Amino acid sequence: MDIQIQKVSSTNKNHVDKFDRKFTVKEKIALSMEDGKLTCSIVPVQPYEKEMFVDEDHDEDFSSFIDNDEKTIFLAFVNNQLAGQIKIISWWNQFAYVDDLIVNPQFRGLGVGKNLIAEAIRWSKEKRFPGMMIETQDDNVPACKLYESCGCILQGFDRYVYKNVKPDETALYWYLVF
Repeated sequence: MDIQIQKVSSTNKNHVDKFDRKFTVKEKIALSMEDGKLTCSIVPVQPYEKEMFVDEDHDEDFSSFIDNDEKTIFLAFVNNQLAGQIKIISWWNQFAYVDDLIVNPQFRGLGVGKNLIAEAIRWSKEKRFPGMMIETQDDNVPACKLYESCGCILQGFDRYVYKNVKPDETALYWYLVF
């Protein structure tokens, strides 16, 4: 399978955020502390459907992401079909922050996400960020497995960040220091 990664440009920006964000949750991450280190295990749950939301307070035409040293978007295509995207922005703590990573359902589990993370790492190093930071939720186990397989380490969590919108979710913070 040929995965093509393209940096967002004026000719492809119309593809940004054109994704099916639904998935079935079958398991969750359970957190614990061992010897002062945050650890996790996977526990099964009653399956349910989830749809990831998109932040509506953004540059609707994504022009500000083009040729910008502080943020960018990469799009993945498989056989000329839109497969995935990753948005990276400069975060307040000077890390490159993965603001969004999404892969269309028919391309999940085929290496698209891993290729997008690899491109984000390359860009972040090129821009001299000290590392990358990624936030996900405890019910997005496939994303957690992806981040861990790419060398990210779970370094934090917040049980209240989603309290008013999704009270059963916990935010998980993954880091990759270069």
